[in-house]
Amino acid sequence: MKTGKHHIGLIVAVVAAVVAGVSFSAPSSSSQTSRASAPVSPVKPTARITGPAPAKEVSPVFAAAATQNALLKNELTWTFGGKQQRGWHLYDLLIGKTLNSQDDTVTVEFAASLASWQKRMGLKSDGVLDEDSLMRLISQWQSDRLKTRDYPDPSQLVTAPVADFYDPTRAPELRQVERNTYTAYKQMLAAAIADPSLNLAHTSPAELAPSEKFFKIVSAFRSREYQDELRRKSPNAGTAGLAVNSPHFTGRALDLYVGGDPVDTADDNRAIQVNTPVYHWLVRNAERFGFRPYFYEPWHWEYVK
Repeated sequence: MKTGKHHIGLIVAVVAAVVAGVSFSAPSSSSQTSRASAPVSPVKPTARITGPAPAKEVSPVFAAAATQNALLKNELTWTFGGKQQRGWHLYDLLIGKTLNSQDDTVTVEFAASLASWQKRMGLKSDGVLDEDSLMRLISQWQSDRLKTRDYPDPSQLVTAPVADFYDPTRAPELRQVERNTYTAYKQMLAAAIADPSLNLAHTSPAELAPSEKFFKIVSAFRSREYQDELRRKSPNAGTAGLAVNSPHFTGRALDLYVGGDPVDTADDNRAIQVNTPVYHWLVRNAERFGFRPYFYEPWHWEYVK
């Protein structure tokens, strides 16, 4: 009897252990079964291989326009100030700034930018910088200039120190500048001096060294009598070079030294001027200080605020 009871007790103990083991391991087994049953992709992931971007399709219209612009840039004949002009290469920087384009003016990209501008202006939008488009550009530049030619009140004029002038012997009456214009000029000059790319020789953050010529004032306020005298001395200057009704009468027009012969309108001289770092800087920055260019004279800037 004892042996039978012993066997019955042993069987009960084994059954209890098995039940306990199943209860304890059930969650773990379920988790593993869940992970094991997830489908496994037989394809291994691969890295994405990228090649060079496909070349942009060039519009045949703009390709043809670029070819024409390469010719017109130097050969287009047009008239301004009573004098025949040739090409528009001297105005590349101003054209690019107006179109908000940094592309070379003989590229397809420039032709596309020009076509967009032409469309806004109501012109034929073919990307060709012909005489109609050039005249519209010039009209826009001219409209940004001073609208008045009135003399300032004497109290509005200041006599700038000779150190600010290109000619150290310039008479005091020829060193007068409208007060706000002079303040803006000195602010612009300080910014130019602070720009290391220009490497301007200076004695202080707002003063050029005597040896430095760039950015110095060649001419500011001019009376009508003085302008008439200049015209008598240069009878072939034309109205483009020496206006009968000059913005210099206001004291708000400054001729600044940008290179070459200070105020010579010959194409070869202006070609030198429009390629100097100082002129490039002025085209990019002068507007921030209230100055607008006279496109025909790279040295001439007018305070329009």
